[in-house]
Amino acid sequence: MSATRPLHLAAEIGGPPRYDAGSHIALARLAEEGALDFVTLSDSFARPGPDALAVLARVAPATTRIGLVPTVTTTHTEPFHVSSAVATLDWVSKGRAGWHADVSTTEAEARLFGRRPAAPATALWQEAGEAADVAARLWDSWEDDAEIRDAATGRFIDRDKLHHVDFEGSTFSVRGPSVVPRPPQGRPVTVIDGTSGPAREPAARHADVVYVRAASPEQAASLRDDLRRAAAAHGRDPDSLRVLAALTVDLGDAETAPEPGLRSGPRPAGRAAHFRGGPVDLAELITRWHGVGAVDGFHLIPITPERDLERIVNGTVALLQHRSLFRTFYPGGTLREHLGLGRPANRYALARTSEGTS
Repeated sequence: MSATRPLHLAAEIGGPPRYDAGSHIALARLAEEGALDFVTLSDSFARPGPDALAVLARVAPATTRIGLVPTVTTTHTEPFHVSSAVATLDWVSKGRAGWHADVSTTEAEARLFGRRPAAPATALWQEAGEAADVAARLWDSWEDDAEIRDAATGRFIDRDKLHHVDFEGSTFSVRGPSVVPRPPQGRPVTVIDGTSGPAREPAARHADVVYVRAASPEQAASLRDDLRRAAAAHGRDPDSLRVLAALTVDLGDAETAPEPGLRSGPRPAGRAAHFRGGPVDLAELITRWHGVGAVDGFHLIPITPERDLERIVNGTVALLQHRSLFRTFYPGGTLREHLGLGRPANRYALARTSEGTS
């Protein structure tokens, strides 16, 4: 494994709706045995089932190292509540939380809330970017040492270290500060699927991890290069961006299927390119795409989680580990550490320090 470009792997543990968290716990533990960076749990207002963020809050105490990334829809929800919920997941998991920011596009979903009609994708993704922006500001609204907890004086908080964010967006405004102290990671990891045009700008501006859907390493590399250039144009270090290829995986019932590889045709749920083959075939594809620098890793979406995730971990990942292409243990405890991302400095503390020295 390259010292400068480690391979990152994540896996979806969703599938048909379940109302018992036991299966999610078992799958997350399995992924943790393989030292995957994180697991995801997809969600939307268009499908029945328990709330993904709440389910992963239940998974958190049953795991120790694996990152936990639920899908959180920014449409029809309040950004203040979203930021508080994700911060709470980070506290519950001791620094292993992320969130996949997504949008709700259909009129049927809008009618569930009754507040407003469905909006164009461009407007929805502008709102999603603003939600990601204000979430980061709210996570920073408590400085790391804002809590005093001095029983002798009765002081719990240093109010000079709480900050109003005073954010005005296109569809909402937030004053702040947050009601939850700054999370262990400073800012939980923000994930956005940046394949579509409207999502590209908020992904480049706000995301730590970006999914892309591509049918070839050349297409993935082009998308990754575009995202890195856009991130740099927004004043970000492009090396702080992790670009993962989203890949729906069908490992079938045999070790090796005929004609393995990406196939054309309908994409399940429209979310990823589709791989059909065996665990060894998948390891070869991952090795090839990562080796040529097309992506920083893969977000694997098993067709049948109970079957395919076991084959991914005990087959594909084990082979990559044997070849020294993927780690065999977690070097740190937080999701940011898994991804090789630093803990962000608090913007308000930096501003106060700058004012004090000017």
